[in-house]
Amino acid sequence: MRAVMLKRVPVADLTLGMFLQRFDGAWMDHPFWRQNFLLESAEDLARIRASGVQAAWIDMARSRLSAPPPAPTPAQAVPQEAATPTPSRRTATGMEEELRNAVKLCGQARECITTVFEEARMGRLTDSSAARGLVEDVCDSVLRNPGALISLARLKTADSYTYMHSVAVCALMVSLAAQLGLDEAQTRDAGLAGLLHDIGKAKVPLSILNKPGKLTDEEFDIVRSHPVHGHAMLLACGDVGEAVLDACLHHHEKMDGSGYPGRLQGQGISRIARMAAICDVYDAVTSDRPYKKAWDPSEAVRRMAEWAGGHFDKSLFQAFVKSVGIYPVGSLVKLSSGRLAVVVEQSPALTTPKVKIFFSTKAQLRLVPEVLDLSRTVNEKIVAREDPAQWHFTDLHELWAGFPVQPW
Repeated sequence: MRAVMLKRVPVADLTLGMFLQRFDGAWMDHPFWRQNFLLESAEDLARIRASGVQAAWIDMARSRLSAPPPAPTPAQAVPQEAATPTPSRRTATGMEEELRNAVKLCGQARECITTVFEEARMGRLTDSSAARGLVEDVCDSVLRNPGALISLARLKTADSYTYMHSVAVCALMVSLAAQLGLDEAQTRDAGLAGLLHDIGKAKVPLSILNKPGKLTDEEFDIVRSHPVHGHAMLLACGDVGEAVLDACLHHHEKMDGSGYPGRLQGQGISRIARMAAICDVYDAVTSDRPYKKAWDPSEAVRRMAEWAGGHFDKSLFQAFVKSVGIYPVGSLVKLSSGRLAVVVEQSPALTTPKVKIFFSTKAQLRLVPEVLDLSRTVNEKIVAREDPAQWHFTDLHELWAGFPVQPW
């Protein structure tokens, strides 16, 4: 068995090559969702020094140091130049670049949120530090390019739905918060609410959660209990704010008062819970489930628009559509030329996204894929949404992503 050699090191004395076993200090100051990693990036080091963390425990046996680390000294003041978060973490990126970043993040996120649910299932969820750190990474990705992570997290296997649904709703909440112009703290709360809104499902038997057929009335009652269970779990943690607690408890409320568990209505539902209701439903209907196939993203937006006012807050739903687009990434559309295309990226004008043309309906032939920015041409426009199920294309995800992608 490998010996663990832990040493407490003030953040001012951290150097690249140290293996960070865990942070010291309050969980809300941690700049990462993960711990147990090799500190290799100067950018990560700057984030730690800019945080409120005072010290970290270093596993010397797993560190890769070219020189002995300095002896521990009293915590030093963080230099002024390190007090500002590194801007490159949120510098805008192109869709292709951010998709590849998002692939890695989705893998890490699935591992993290699965662990959080397992701890909750066993009654060992004592704080939200892992979830809060993950939200920080999701915020970075979404604010660099919102379409990437949101689109990838929509792809889920039936077994991982509950976990990746949480990640997807987190990303959607961050994107919506940005669209609404919420401040940094409110955006983080929105992301954390999205990530933890369904934590109460840890109390629902997997046989019910993953049931391929229609639920019985008794089973549905069990599922409907998850907001109350989740609220109690997060309240017991003692480190979750009121906004996140409220979103967890009330994300199934509806504007007309027909939701649950409180049958709240209208402005009696908090803004963050009204946001969560929209993001939760959108990801649910655009994801494959054991009992139904996913709706096309643009079809989901169209149908949800019909429910706005009864189910959803109209103004928040309008902001949501602006954040994902009338034709979200992955939507199959027909152009005025009769060619089919898949949406690959949004543009400032909601009706003119960037698309990848790949099929001629006139010739009934596949075409060499061609990317076209509809905001820069007057010769093509979208004339209709298309149902992917009727066309039986097997590579739509690969077409919009630009590389093979698999459900998480």
